[in-house]
Amino acid sequence: MTSPAQEPVAATRFPRPDRVVIKVGSSSLTAADGGLDGGLISTLCDQIADIIEAGVQVVLVSSGAVAAGLRPLGLAARPTDLGRQQAAASVGQGALIQAYTAAFDTRSLACGQVLLTPDDVIDRQRYLNARTTFTELLAYGAVPVVNENDTVVTDELRFGDNDRLAALVASMLGAGLLLLLSDVDGLHDGSPSSGAPVLDRVDALHDLDERHYGASTSGVGTGGMASKLEAARIATFSAANCVIARAHRPDVVTQVLSGEQVGTWFPPADKRPESRRLWEVFAHRPTGRLHLDAGAVTAIRRGGASLLAIGVTGCDGAFARGDAVDLVGPDGVAVARGVTAFDADDVAAVVGRSSGAVREALGAASAKPLVHRDHLVVTV
Repeated sequence: MTSPAQEPVAATRFPRPDRVVIKVGSSSLTAADGGLDGGLISTLCDQIADIIEAGVQVVLVSSGAVAAGLRPLGLAARPTDLGRQQAAASVGQGALIQAYTAAFDTRSLACGQVLLTPDDVIDRQRYLNARTTFTELLAYGAVPVVNENDTVVTDELRFGDNDRLAALVASMLGAGLLLLLSDVDGLHDGSPSSGAPVLDRVDALHDLDERHYGASTSGVGTGGMASKLEAARIATFSAANCVIARAHRPDVVTQVLSGEQVGTWFPPADKRPESRRLWEVFAHRPTGRLHLDAGAVTAIRRGGASLLAIGVTGCDGAFARGDAVDLVGPDGVAVARGVTAFDADDVAAVVGRSSGAVREALGAASAKPLVHRDHLVVTV
């Protein structure tokens, strides 16, 4: 499953990709005085310029808008209410893109701001429009600088963190690498404070356990290791390599792009689901779980089947029709994620029933799978 980091060797992890999505987090972009870390931004943009000159197309997903807006508004810490978060994002987004524009200008590179919400990309036409915007910017040699549109998004409809957003952008654009730059060296095999080593490679994300997950402690970000592992899952499903590494490591971007053993590497999966399905299933955090019997797990994993009520043994969570839910086997391992066609109360009323019994309980209009295979991605 995993292996501890080793000293660099001559062999590279993967060939240099033609296109890469780089994500940098708020904690890495925030200086000691609470403002933007201009030094890191300058260094990062220089490294990006270097790999662009080497023929690599780069999309930069940057957090930091809310953090950048705190000091101008006289806020000592990230606000917890949505209204003040949006106000801080409105002020900070301008400062953030201005900093990137100035840094890239020193290398004669243009950058373009792209602000996204889940609605912009779950809808098929908006998805295509967003992809066209990225494609045109990259064709001109510009660097798309992406962030969630925090000024208008609601708590109920948001990506939730830019790790997830970056992975979905990588999927949309067929990127060969997702590089997640953070304030940690990679994924530790336990608590970093206890001296647990950084894992060099992770092949089976479903084998990771609670010792590999943590929460954001910076006070300015919304991510944490759990969100990065979710992003790695999406990226590897999309046939992309993924690396988690420290943003402040010297030459980290050029080292990772050269295939050096820096940070933790997640190799790509063999098969790539269609991008639209990945966006639909993974754009939102799951709001519930459907518990499956062994037969249903086999049918979904090996037969590409839809999920029928007869294969469900229970459910939990306050999910509604159209929400993402995890499909969990008898051993408690999530084997798939999908978009449910039923509310939680309706699912609870028909678990274990045949299709005929479902029609009798909920009406003829309910003669459909709980989760259709076209709205489902197998994760194990």
